[in-house]
Amino acid sequence: MRRGVGIAGVLCLLCAAGAAAGDTAADRLFERLRRLAGNWEGTLEWSQGRTGSGKLTARYYLTGNGSAIVEDLLMGDEPTMTTVYHLDGADLRMTHFCGARNQPRLKAVRINDSAGIAEFTLVDVTNVGPKNPGYVEAFFIHILDADNLNLRFTFHGAPGIAGVENIVLRRIRSKTSTP
Repeated sequence: MRRGVGIAGVLCLLCAAGAAAGDTAADRLFERLRRLAGNWEGTLEWSQGRTGSGKLTARYYLTGNGSAIVEDLLMGDEPTMTTVYHLDGADLRMTHFCGARNQPRLKAVRINDSAGIAEFTLVDVTNVGPKNPGYVEAFFIHILDADNLNLRFTFHGAPGIAGVENIVLRRIRSKTSTP
C-alpha cells in the first residue's frame, strides 16, 4: 500500500509540474495574441532615419489548429508584411515576412503579460542581400486593450533603410442594425 501511495504522489507532482509549465508569461501573452483575431485599421509613421506616414489595415487569424497567429498588414488590398507568432517551448517567437523581401526571426526577450507587452530581438534573418539589405532587428507589441494595439518595428540596414515604423491599430467592429 505504501508503494502505491508513493507512486501516486510522484504522479501528482509530475502532473502539477506539467500544468505549471504551460502557465508562463509567454503562454499568457500568446493567449492574448490569439484574441486579436479579426479586422483592424490604423496608421503608420516612420521615424529615426526614415519619413512617411499613412493608413493601413490589418487582419489577424489563427492557423495550425490554433498554434499560430497570423498578422497581415495591408496597404490597399494586398498584404505588404505578414508576421506569424507562435510558441516554441517556453519561448514566444515570430517570423516576419517583410516587405523588404527577407524573413527575420525574432524571440521575445521581455514579456509583461498583464500589461500586454512583449519586446522581441533578432535571432536570425534569411534572404538579406544587396537588393534587400534592410531587415527588422527588433519588434515591440503593446496590446492596450481588446480593441487597441501598438506595433513598433525597428529596422536595420543601409543608409536610408534604417528607421522605426510605429503602427497604431484599432479593431473594426461590425455594425449591427437593431430592429
